Order: sequence, then C-alpha cells, then structure tokens
Amino acid sequence: MTNDEMTSIEAVIYFLRHGDAEHETSDDAARELTPKGERQSEAAGRALAALGANVDVCLSSPKVRAEQTARIACQHLSAPVEIAEELRGGPFDARHLAAGRGDVLLVGHEPDFSNAVAELTASRVKLRKGGVACVEEDLLHALLRPKELRRIAGM
Repeated sequence: MTNDEMTSIEAVIYFLRHGDAEHETSDDAARELTPKGERQSEAAGRALAALGANVDVCLSSPKVRAEQTARIACQHLSAPVEIAEELRGGPFDARHLAAGRGDVLLVGHEPDFSNAVAELTASRVKLRKGGVACVEEDLLHALLRPKELRRIAGM
C-alpha cells in the first residue's frame, strides 16, 4: 500500500482537549491536571466508551496535562497511549498523523485542535477543556462539551 493510499483511507479521528490544568507556571509543559481536569478526563473516556467508540490508539501531546488526560480517558477505551511530538503545540496534519492507525484519539491543545478540525471539515469549532470533537470522512460528526460528556458518562 502506498503512502497516498494510506492517507486516503478514512477512519474516525477523535480530538480530546486536555482537562483543566494548573495555572501558568515557569514550565508550561509540566503543568498537571487539577481535580476538575481529572474528572473531565474520566468523563470523556467513559462517554466515548458508552458511545461505542472503538479507539485503536491514542496519540498524546508530551505535555504533562495532555498525557494525564490521555491515560485517564484511555482506561475506559482499552487503547494504548503513545506520545506524539507533533501534538506538543502548533499546526499539525491530523490526517497524516492518524494514517494507517485505525480509529485514533488525539489528545492535545487549543487552538491547534480547533484549527485541525477546521482544516479537515471546514467547520469552525472551539473545543473546551475536556471537550471532544469527532471527525470522519471530512465531516464533523460530534462536538461534545464537558457537561454533555458527564451526562453521557452518567457522572
């Protein structure tokens, strides 16, 4: 299979913005989730599982708050978590990053995720902390806020 064929295969890409984190510190990458952020991450994972998301792999920003979000959410999805430097911050190619991996959960930051969703779907969105967007075949199928994820998760 060529690289062009791999990038043309459509899969589901879930975008999960990291949960609420500590206030700015001298080391932004080391900021950890707050208890609220941990609850948001838990709700996201439970809700995606309740909705039948079949995540093959989770790719996370290496920043602590994103990796913590990924590990908490993926406890409910039975998906391995891998660190992806491309998600550290700034523009990235979501389709290329997810190519050949099946259904993928990306965990990272704003405004990068809203920009990636817009690039894929031409939809203007703003992901809240702990929120999820679901994209398949260049269509935005869902945009879920943390409060909606809590309801779906039964929390």
